[in-house]
Amino acid sequence: MSLQKKLCSLTPGRVTLATLREIYHGSVTLSLDPQAIDAVVKSQQTVEAIVNHGDVVYGINTGFGKLAQTTIAKDHLAELQRNLVLSHSVGLGKPLPDDVVRLVMASKIISLARGHSGVRMSVIESLLRLFNAGVMPVIPEKGSVGASGDLAPLAHLSLMLLGEGNVRLNGEEIPAVDGLKIAGVEPLVLGPKEGLALLNGTQVSTALALRGLFEGEKVFGAGLVAGALSLEAIKGSVKPFDARIHEARGQTGQIDVAVAVRALLADSEIVDSHQHCGRVQDPYSIRCVPQVMGACLDNLRHAARVLQIEANAASDNPLVFSETGEVISGGNFHAEPVAFAADIIALAVAEIGAISERRLALLLDTGLSGLPPFLVKEGGINSGFMIAQVTAAALASENKSLAHPGSVDSLPTSANQEDHVSMATYAARRLGDMCFNTAAVVGIEAMAAAQGIEFSRPLRSSALMEQVFSAIRERVAFLDKDRLLAPDIESMRQWGASGELPAVITQLFPSTAA
Repeated sequence: MSLQKKLCSLTPGRVTLATLREIYHGSVTLSLDPQAIDAVVKSQQTVEAIVNHGDVVYGINTGFGKLAQTTIAKDHLAELQRNLVLSHSVGLGKPLPDDVVRLVMASKIISLARGHSGVRMSVIESLLRLFNAGVMPVIPEKGSVGASGDLAPLAHLSLMLLGEGNVRLNGEEIPAVDGLKIAGVEPLVLGPKEGLALLNGTQVSTALALRGLFEGEKVFGAGLVAGALSLEAIKGSVKPFDARIHEARGQTGQIDVAVAVRALLADSEIVDSHQHCGRVQDPYSIRCVPQVMGACLDNLRHAARVLQIEANAASDNPLVFSETGEVISGGNFHAEPVAFAADIIALAVAEIGAISERRLALLLDTGLSGLPPFLVKEGGINSGFMIAQVTAAALASENKSLAHPGSVDSLPTSANQEDHVSMATYAARRLGDMCFNTAAVVGIEAMAAAQGIEFSRPLRSSALMEQVFSAIRERVAFLDKDRLLAPDIESMRQWGASGELPAVITQLFPSTAA
């Protein structure tokens, strides 16, 4: 039995991160705010008037890119737009997953419905019907440089509307023409500018970056919880989380992280048990959690703001301004804002894993942690968590390479007409691998910290942390002697990526608010 989906009306320019998150998770049926229709109709009428008047305007009756000086006769305009889609469908690699494609389709609908693209309402309505029927275009993941927009991947989206190529329905690939029938959509004959409006834009880069943001928030939260577990496992000091320290600096993310950790550990018997132990300073990976994770949080929040704007943007070219009847060429397809946002997310995700791996190493070092070597009894015959830390180190190190900024790279395309590009699509796509890696690192840390807390029993942590501890124990058992750990690590990676976190953590993220 299928679950009832939430009906969501898209108001172009004002779609929230909370709605985009719901789209990503596949829990909505989309409609368009009726108030947007008038702007779409007027924009299309402006294009129609230009064609009927015989004016020469880029993207309407000219070639594209370096061929913009070539004028196309009126009776070839439909062929021009169809050829544009076919010639630009040059992507390769694995298909983008459905959660990302849903964001691509939704943000393309939003962009076209801003009323600056000159397309007919039937184009937008076709996309809505296909989305709501679960018919997803098969979009190869590679082939875009992020300017002039995500041309190749968006061309593969546009193929679907022509009844060409394949689509995916319930995880199965079928011919696009069959998918159109299931959705009750006729193959489109594209009108003037419609092919270009569909192909131009930053929707694929933005969708991939939003996935990185949403998954990055989850691993941030899991990393913060794992850090609190580790602090308790080594009986670390809570004094560095004193509100006065963080107010004295004034960094918002730092202040908020300290508040969250204090809430996580409130009324912990373990914390209370060593208030007068004389421990002065813990290693930075424990003591500087607010400073490091707070900076990560600030970066995620900044990226969220940029990506919400971009998901609502008119980012094709040229843009139609029906109030004056003008069609103006510009560069909104250049995805530099998305590339920078993706790079910022990458830095945050890499640092979340880096500091987590250092806390894990601390837990295993009996000289620093005061816990049994490698967190296991009868060390020697048992290796405990020794090699699990090696896996974490490998993943954290891999993220260092992946964190290299994509936005600093550029290769000219289109015979140097497009001489500076953003590389936003790769910058955003690599976030998937990085979040996978970091989810595993923080999962391993949390598993090891839970092991360490067992050595403090019968003392108990706070109510919130005991709930977290129980959730971990539902996934992995105490390690009393060596066993096959790979399944446990995968289970804890899934925990790190699940977003199953206390409200004091999830409320830190702007994309959870309506």
